[in-house]
Amino acid sequence: MDFALTLLKWFEEYGRELPWRATHDPYAIWLSEIVLQQTQVKQGWDYWERFMRRWPTVEALAAATEDEVLREWQGLGYYSRARNLHYAARQIVALGHFPDTLEAIKQLKGVGDYTAAAIGSMAFGLPVAVVDGNVYRVLARHFGIETPINSTEGKKEFAALAQSLLPAPPLQREENVYGTYNQAIMDFGATQCSPQSPRCIVCPLQDTCAALQTGRVAALPVKLKTIKVKERHLVYIYVRCQGFTAIRQRGEGDIWQGLWEPLEIDNLQFTVYNFPEAQLIARGVKHVLTHRILTADFYLWETAERPVLPDGYIWIREENIADYAIPRLVDKLLALLP
Repeated sequence: MDFALTLLKWFEEYGRELPWRATHDPYAIWLSEIVLQQTQVKQGWDYWERFMRRWPTVEALAAATEDEVLREWQGLGYYSRARNLHYAARQIVALGHFPDTLEAIKQLKGVGDYTAAAIGSMAFGLPVAVVDGNVYRVLARHFGIETPINSTEGKKEFAALAQSLLPAPPLQREENVYGTYNQAIMDFGATQCSPQSPRCIVCPLQDTCAALQTGRVAALPVKLKTIKVKERHLVYIYVRCQGFTAIRQRGEGDIWQGLWEPLEIDNLQFTVYNFPEAQLIARGVKHVLTHRILTADFYLWETAERPVLPDGYIWIREENIADYAIPRLVDKLLALLP
């Protein structure tokens, strides 16, 4: 049976019902793709709905401040996505319409080949294949491809194969068939040909799956191990002064750009021992990012007078800290305060 037709028939029966699939609005589709980068659908769904409620159009999002967008994004991680989303919204408004060609969509900040293909095919019916982790896995297993998916050669090979598998006539005449097919192969990889415990026994492609026939399902796809996880230790002091506390916004060139945090003494010329009255709240609180493992010590310093702090720190009422976008690790630490 034709590969594309098999997936389309499978999708018709088993495809996930997701709210951004009920529309061809490019703004809603683009937003879903940015939210779901490095994020599971279950978690991203809530954020997508939150953004759509608060900013139902790209014009509304563009009119927001970056800090408002970061605050709404809080807890989702990879905050560069939120900054790029906001910047791209202003690009679209300046353009006067949502770009509707593949090359024009790629000009949006934060949009790469995969995201452009997803938006182009789903919103505008462009004949372009998506290639994400799910697609890599389905193609590698079904066609028995051992080329590493994160190598230059592998990226070219899988992109060409994916494009060649797009639905052929007469399926091409069906409305938005390319977008539907792309959703089908991604859903198939997510729920049928999953990374762990794929459902091979009831797979509609089992008769033609090279990995299943040769016992290599668990071995494919192949990925080169190139990422080294780094460890980093942070020390924070929460300064409490007559109902106020001091925070600063992190700058460029480091994690959590644009987010707010309490006094971090790693960047100062003194240590916690300069604060004999500081109370240790927690030590070694762990937070895992993709390429980093963070641990943090957290202190509370209660003082009757505001100390002189380095440039960049501002004083806010403690009860107003929820109005500022803060990293998940800092959120965890603040929850420990007495």
